[in-house]
Amino acid sequence: MTATDFAELGVDPVLVDRLAEDGITTPFPIQAAAIPDAVSGRDVLGRGRTGSGKTLGFGLPLLTRLAKGHRPGRSPRGIILLPTRELATQVSDVLAPLARAIGLRTVLVAGGMSYSPQLRSLEQGIDVVIGTPGRLIDLMDRGALELDSIEITVLDEADHMADLGFLPDVTTILDAVPADGQRMLFSATLDRGIDRLVATYLTDPSTHEVDAAQASVETMTHYLLPIAPADKKSITAEIANREGRTVIFVRTQLGADRVSEELRNAGVMAGALHGGLPQGARNRTLEAFKNGSLPVLVATDVAARGIHVDEVGLVLQVDPPADSKTYLHRAGRTARAGQTGVVATLVLPDQRRQVRRLARDAGVDAIELKARPGDTELAEATGASGATGEYISARDYEKLIAPRSDRGPRSGNRRQGGFGRSGRGGPGGRSNRGPGNGKPSGFSGSNSGGAGRRNSDSRPERAAYHSGR
Repeated sequence: MTATDFAELGVDPVLVDRLAEDGITTPFPIQAAAIPDAVSGRDVLGRGRTGSGKTLGFGLPLLTRLAKGHRPGRSPRGIILLPTRELATQVSDVLAPLARAIGLRTVLVAGGMSYSPQLRSLEQGIDVVIGTPGRLIDLMDRGALELDSIEITVLDEADHMADLGFLPDVTTILDAVPADGQRMLFSATLDRGIDRLVATYLTDPSTHEVDAAQASVETMTHYLLPIAPADKKSITAEIANREGRTVIFVRTQLGADRVSEELRNAGVMAGALHGGLPQGARNRTLEAFKNGSLPVLVATDVAARGIHVDEVGLVLQVDPPADSKTYLHRAGRTARAGQTGVVATLVLPDQRRQVRRLARDAGVDAIELKARPGDTELAEATGASGATGEYISARDYEKLIAPRSDRGPRSGNRRQGGFGRSGRGGPGGRSNRGPGNGKPSGFSGSNSGGAGRRNSDSRPERAAYHSGR
């Protein structure tokens, strides 16, 4: 029988009602497949691309099962491991309100800010710990976190943990939780040691797979855009000037800063997101993107899994991905929650063979469209629109992402969507007004050299305490 709502899957009625308040009534395929087995207490192995609904797929059964039990003292009974602070924060944002509705307490334990709030919450007693492996082990070493009462352990984005070198920390944590507890592991792939984790720590798991190995051909349209090197900057600006939320991927932190600045010079409100920014700036930039006041985000691959924002209409790869797996991770920023989306990749003449192979390995049937600035076909495929050339000043951008107390009163002619094309507000708009005098809008693109040294984009991510939305 195919379940048509969460109640049929065995989710606690209080959680079902709380989901309905947010308009969430129909399970995604990975949720419908995994939740009944997870609620019954079985170990679960879930394979699905980012954006397929995995958070509720493991979160709802975890909360349902813990709500039926009782807390033995102050020790946590559930633990959720994630590879980065952005992912941990977003999972906490989703699950903390649901936990409160059912009388459970959560804590986010990732780095980047003071230990004190995290320690205080653990001392007061907590039901579910959500965090990154490094900070969890730090707290265990301090004697602040004990895992001997853990009943349910979840590993999300396990393949990304392997990519970041976290498997030794993960195994340390898994060895510390009771061997007879329930384990749930979610991953897009089972390579790089994840298969050994499954064999060692999961007992007769029920396996559920949804869109694990390929991009979603039903909801995504993929374009390879062969371009002349001289056209790269103007085509990037035209695509970025489309309506709606757009994520642009580049290879390096320097490239992200440069591309975002030069897009603003061209009249497109864009901001950079990468591991070299202070955590507070990263949080504010991502929040501005979520609420629509920053319609274009220029990111390194640190954001390929960290951006969980619905209504991203287009992903533009200014720099090609390193491999097919990275292509899928980037593509997963669009066509989320059942929506449609476009993935466009700029292809220089010397990149054609490489990019075609990447698309083929990713299972993508991409449309090749030779692109020139101002082409009607480019506009129809991507929504590209000519940028104004009237720059957005650094002061305007900094004000947008400044701490709330530093932003001052909101302008009376600006809605939540922020800057709009032709001065209109609304999500995804662009500014056509500069600070008085136009500035040349030359756009040099990101670095085209190698990946360079390993920087903070590949380090364990750590974030501040967060007990709710």
